Amino acid sequence: MKKKLLISTGGSGGHTIPAIILYEHLKNDFDIFLTTDKRGAKYINKNIYNYKLIEIPRISKNFFKLPYLLLCLIVSFFKSFFFIKKNNIEVLISTGGYMSLPLCLSAKILKKKIYLFEPNTVIGRSNKFFIKFSEKIISYYKNLKNFPEKYKNKIFLINPLLRKKIYQEKRNLENKVKKPFTILIIGGSQGAEFFDNQISTLMIDLSKDLEISIIQQITDESKKKQLKEKYTEAGIINDLFNFDEKIFQKYNQVDFAITRSGASTISELIYFNVPFVAIPLPKSKDNHQFYNAKEYSDQKLCWLVNQSDYKKENLKEFILNLIQNSDNYFEKKNNMIKFSYQNTWNNINQKLLALINEN
Repeated sequence: MKKKLLISTGGSGGHTIPAIILYEHLKNDFDIFLTTDKRGAKYINKNIYNYKLIEIPRISKNFFKLPYLLLCLIVSFFKSFFFIKKNNIEVLISTGGYMSLPLCLSAKILKKKIYLFEPNTVIGRSNKFFIKFSEKIISYYKNLKNFPEKYKNKIFLINPLLRKKIYQEKRNLENKVKKPFTILIIGGSQGAEFFDNQISTLMIDLSKDLEISIIQQITDESKKKQLKEKYTEAGIINDLFNFDEKIFQKYNQVDFAITRSGASTISELIYFNVPFVAIPLPKSKDNHQFYNAKEYSDQKLCWLVNQSDYKKENLKEFILNLIQNSDNYFEKKNNMIKFSYQNTWNNINQKLLALINEN
């Protein structure tokens, strides 16, 4: 009989997409269950994945909301507790965030094995709290920031998780720049206003000196229409889109990217050898987006610009110089190829199976 395993997730795509990838890696060897909240559900294809919705209230500092939040947390805890007990769950894998609190607590009380997943360079607060109760924490980095020294032996290293379809997609390994120079812009689900406004203005200015085309993620439908009109008026070929689970199919069309630095996005860009400038979300928890980008910038895999230091003229000049003096550009592409050499579906799959099947 297969071991029963629960993957808990929710919140942003940064939590939910890795949960789906873990599900795909483990579904053939375990009887798998999936839980999420309403925010995470929008990233999950309900026609493919059967999940249980357990709504977890967002933590608020508003004193007057505390009684309501406490009541909701208690309800969430009992839902989680009885879900784990009823389905005889033996192992819980949590992808972190406040959504994991009632499920991890329930698993601890029921004496189930807990594995944590941390895709960022800074350990999340929920994962940090539960690390002492966990078997291992699955991570891309051996030196997680804010990580308790006494639990260092619990870090289990793997290559960045990528969706299976990504490995099946042909990568463009050519060392040449297309014409027009195609730029991918990914503002993410949070703080995208800066990209919609500032980066779009940069693109219009850049188009006066360089033939470019743009592929851009837009989260606001009304903003999408405005930007399309601006780009078209400036004579820029453009493809504007909302959340797209097949965004990886666009990577081979582009020469360069400007992006936030969520773990999933930058891992995919590196795998597809797309040189990029990361502009981290300034208000990300514990500034984790900055440290994500810095980790890769230090390895000469990307460029890093703080939003507070951003100047349109500087980034424009940087892009123009990058094309005219392309050694730096191709160095990044070659470094990415080397970095992703061992990142294969089978390598990660075997490591995960060995981990869960221990003892």
